[in-house]
Amino acid sequence: MKCRHCANELKLPLVDLASAPPSNAYLTEQSLHAPEKWFPLRVLVCEQCWLAQTEDFAQADELFDADYAYFSGFSTSWLAHSERYVTDMSTRFGLDAQSHVVEVAANDGYLLQYVKARGIPCTGVEPTASTAAVARAKGIDIVEAFFGVELAKILVAEGKQADLTAANNVLAHVPDINDFAAGFALLLKERGVATFEFPHLSKLLAETQFDTIYHEHFSYLSLTAVQRIFAANGLAVFDVEELPTHGGSLRVYAQRADTGQHATSARVAQVLTAEKASGMLSTEHYRDFQVRTDRIKYELIRFLLDAKRDGKRVAAYGAAAKGNTLLNYAGIRADLIDFVVDRNPAKQDKYMPGSRISIVSEERLKQEKPDYVLILPWNLKAELEVQLGYVKEWGGKLVTAIPRLEIA
Repeated sequence: MKCRHCANELKLPLVDLASAPPSNAYLTEQSLHAPEKWFPLRVLVCEQCWLAQTEDFAQADELFDADYAYFSGFSTSWLAHSERYVTDMSTRFGLDAQSHVVEVAANDGYLLQYVKARGIPCTGVEPTASTAAVARAKGIDIVEAFFGVELAKILVAEGKQADLTAANNVLAHVPDINDFAAGFALLLKERGVATFEFPHLSKLLAETQFDTIYHEHFSYLSLTAVQRIFAANGLAVFDVEELPTHGGSLRVYAQRADTGQHATSARVAQVLTAEKASGMLSTEHYRDFQVRTDRIKYELIRFLLDAKRDGKRVAAYGAAAKGNTLLNYAGIRADLIDFVVDRNPAKQDKYMPGSRISIVSEERLKQEKPDYVLILPWNLKAELEVQLGYVKEWGGKLVTAIPRLEIA
């Protein structure tokens, strides 16, 4: 396999998670009686541009279909993060009724609803019909398509060049990362700004966040790799922020390389230097990730087997994609976890892909009062510990598995 950015031959392995079905391919009662399509899940690192990436097996149209079940608007902390983003960007870049904001991967309108509320014209790009319909119901203009150079040309021809583009947690999701980046260079106005948020590969490595790896994520990103990818496709990075979201993310600010006038912040050099100092530009830095991943798997399996032996009941909370990676790599099924709770009605009464554990509403948790609740989206741990505080009323305990097994 060759690197999806620089075409260098890939030889350095990061992790092999065996195989898994697409993480958002939730099952219905009917599909339980049919076979599932599983794909190998292996990540390699390019030793030339340092882009970590999945081996190519699954295609984007198989992962982001009309029934796509991830809706951003169900996390209160993520909504608050998005509202702060709109406030900050509006202030920093002087956005008003004469501006135009484009969000790529607009999902259910979770972010653009705040842009619209400020009276700033906006357009969302979202390829999944299920989430696009919810965004439209909020009065947001949505283009239902995958983004790249061709769509950027269409939007420009329609007079929809952007003063600001937002692309939150989507850069990792695109198979052709060069075409995707080049699209922003075309879509931006001369002094326009593009922002990208994505989980930081540095945090993934340091905290063994292997469950962030699933088929929808084609790439795992550092600033080192992103700066090189952008420079090759007409964008120049001028600022970066480190964020706590998704277990540790970066927000990268970019402008057109030919017309942008924003001065480069010292933070860019600081993050690049920190990545190099941590060893991210050396092959040795990646070699023990598999061992650490397997240790987490074994700790979780041991905990669940001990709970079963002792007659304790275990449920899980959050039918998240990362949870599916964890459950499937550990080989966990409904004999060890009774059910998974999720607030999203689009997931309720369905089943987790691979493990086939039933997904239920929060009422089931309150009714059955399990001894342990395993929080699958550990990145929302603080929010969920408050939300699930009532579990302790019956003596229940909350459990997280990553970066280490913790019971509270």
